[in-house]
Amino acid sequence: MKISVVSGILGDYSLDESLAYLSALGVDEFELGVGGYPGKAHADALVLSKDRAAREQLLETFKKHNMGISALEVHGNCVHPDPATAAAFEADFKAACVLAGQIGVDRIVTFSGCPGSDPDAKAPSWITCAWPPDYPKSLEWQWNEVLIPYWKEAVKFAADHGVKRIALEMHPGFCVYNPATCLRLREAVGPLIGANIDPSHLFWQGMDILEVIRELGEKKAIYYFHAKDTQIMESAVRKNGVLDTKSFTDAAHRSWIFRTLGYGHDLGLWKQIVSMLKIMGYDDSISIEHEDGLMSKALNRRYVLSKSASLPREIPTCGGRERPEERRYEICGSAVQPARHGAAGRRGSRPQSGRRGRLRRRGVRRLLR
Repeated sequence: MKISVVSGILGDYSLDESLAYLSALGVDEFELGVGGYPGKAHADALVLSKDRAAREQLLETFKKHNMGISALEVHGNCVHPDPATAAAFEADFKAACVLAGQIGVDRIVTFSGCPGSDPDAKAPSWITCAWPPDYPKSLEWQWNEVLIPYWKEAVKFAADHGVKRIALEMHPGFCVYNPATCLRLREAVGPLIGANIDPSHLFWQGMDILEVIRELGEKKAIYYFHAKDTQIMESAVRKNGVLDTKSFTDAAHRSWIFRTLGYGHDLGLWKQIVSMLKIMGYDDSISIEHEDGLMSKALNRRYVLSKSASLPREIPTCGGRERPEERRYEICGSAVQPARHGAAGRRGSRPQSGRRGRLRRRGVRRLLR
């Protein structure tokens, strides 16, 4: 397996600075955002797909730091009911497919998208209940009239440009949000469609991640993996359940919040998750997506620009309960508290080397042992 990092957390660093820092930590790959929701801080598929010199410079930068590209990230909603919005997302998606073929990357990470409830809708409608009968009627219209026809054409376009895997992130708010919906779309449009398993979106829906991996692995449909955790706030769940529209800034009252690895579920489970991935034949990229409002100055920003990632080091026993002991491995420095992160956390500074750097590199890989 290879360790990757989702590029958005380094959005205020140049690509060269980002790769230098991650390479020094022992990270193998970079999940490169090229459009859509992830933005274009490091790369813009619309520009790169039309500029050979810029593509060569991009690849040279990766080569310089001995880093690979795990996937092109272009999350969006290409079936959005607003035509202009859908067109903008689709332009980025198609440009990403073209760019992938040009630079030798065969994997795209994105969302399935979500249409409106009917042809006259103005906003997406995520349907999750079977009654009243209006809902299943709308759901079938979404799938049969919009989603499946769109992805049949999108898969053909991607394949024509050398893309071999479209990893759909199973994400609430979109039509593909669990294994059943992912496999339904895959069956309808072909094996180019597979899953990006991001446990953080599945934990709070009540799924057993090991069973998710087994289900998708048996169908050879695991195309990517995001390493991100979720903490379930049991008290809030007992009172209000898991469906939660409160702001991510209101962590004290939410039913669940995104956490970095080990802060929602202990290291023992994460070891089982990695083991199950290998058992089911996935021996590929593990892409760390750090999105933890309790460790960030700005809460509820999908890509906080100043963050550190924490990986559990060991699970000491404390009063009969397992409690992860943390050791912090910074992914990027904090613009708010630069002194906390040392020289490697400041823009333009060199990554740490020597014994401390070796310890950091060793720590990044602990989950794969």
